[in-house]
Amino acid sequence: MPVYDEERTVGDIIQRVLAQPVVKELIIVEDCSRDDTWGALQEWPKRDARIRLFRHEINRGKGAALRTGISHATAPYVVVQDADLEYDPAEYHLLLGPILAGRADVVFGSRFAGGARRVLYYWHAVGNRALTTISNMTTNLWLTDMETCYKLFRREIIQKIVIEEDRFGFEPEITAKLSKLGVRIYEVPISYDGRTYADGKKIGWKDGFSALRCILKYGLFR
Repeated sequence: MPVYDEERTVGDIIQRVLAQPVVKELIIVEDCSRDDTWGALQEWPKRDARIRLFRHEINRGKGAALRTGISHATAPYVVVQDADLEYDPAEYHLLLGPILAGRADVVFGSRFAGGARRVLYYWHAVGNRALTTISNMTTNLWLTDMETCYKLFRREIIQKIVIEEDRFGFEPEITAKLSKLGVRIYEVPISYDGRTYADGKKIGWKDGFSALRCILKYGLFR
C-alpha cells in the first residue's frame, strides 16, 4: 500500500484490508506525506501484527513506494492497494479466483468490464481507454483497463521484475514487462468508487503524457 497525503482515509482503508481473511501481511510505504499521515499510521502495527510499516524520507512517488513494498513481500500473492477508498478490498477474492484455479499468474481488475462504478469524469475515461489501446498495440495484450490499480501477482513474478519508474508510470511499465515474460494474465470486473479532485485525487493530464512515454519506452524500445 503506497501512501501519500491520505491522513483522512488511511485508517479506513487499513481496516477494510485487514478485514479480508486472505490477507496475511499488509506492507505500508509512507512516501513522505505533507500532512500527518505518518502520525496516523503509528498505532497500526501495534494493533495488528500483519502490518509492516516503512517510510521514505523524501517524496519519491508511487512507483518508488511500490518498489520498496514489493521487495519486502513474503506472502505468495501480492496485490497493489491504493490508500484512498476508490478500490474495495472486499473484492480480493475476485482477483484471486483465476490464480487459485490454476489459470493465471497475474490478474488485472478492470473498472470497464461491467462492475459497479461511480460516474465521474468523461475525459478521464477517454484518456484511460486511449492509453490502454496504445498499450495493447505495443504489448499485443487485450486488456480493457491497463491503468487499473488492482493488479494481483504471484510473488515470484513481481519480485523478479525491476521497477524503474518512480511515479505513476508503474502501470504501463509493469504491463509491458509482464507481456514480455509470457505469463498468463487474466482480467476480472471490479467496482470503482472514484474520487473527485476535491476529494483529493492526485493524477492529472501530465501523468497521462508520462504514461504514454512509458508505453512507448517499455513497449517498443526495450
